Amino acid sequence: MEQLIGERELEWIMIDASYVKAHAHACGARGGNQGIARTKGGLNTKIHLAVDARGVPVRCVVTDDVTADCAKAGELVENVGARGLIADRAYDSNKIIKTAESLDMKVVIPPRKNRKVQRNYDKNAYKIRRLVENAFLYLKRWRGVATRYCKNLSSFLAAVQIRCLAVLGNIL
Repeated sequence: MEQLIGERELEWIMIDASYVKAHAHACGARGGNQGIARTKGGLNTKIHLAVDARGVPVRCVVTDDVTADCAKAGELVENVGARGLIADRAYDSNKIIKTAESLDMKVVIPPRKNRKVQRNYDKNAYKIRRLVENAFLYLKRWRGVATRYCKNLSSFLAAVQIRCLAVLGNIL
């Protein structure tokens, strides 16, 4: 996906994750369930997504449901070349902030309520984080992404990437 989008100067990168219900027929792949976890809500998969300042998906990672959002943040932001990172409270960790600052990114992440030392953040810049939520809205309009039917993780990731390219075509 990154090769098709091409290299360009990114001002902001916004990251977030969203759950996807897995259909019962998506289980039972050879070698065990791939990227599917059983929770109280049933079978789920999680899509981690990074979008640019226009709402175009730049990078996506698919994991099982129980993977924390902040666990894949480094993978989403490394070698992207953006000047700023916007994320929600789920990504408020010292490791993510240090990683982004080492990449010369301005960090706009609201602090968690239980943080002992509250950080300031740019509330106006945080308002454009809606673009990553809108990207998930466009992705989940497609039935194959809204509910996972693929047994293999690579097949589902390919479906998500195809939909990301369709979103790219609509925005450009």
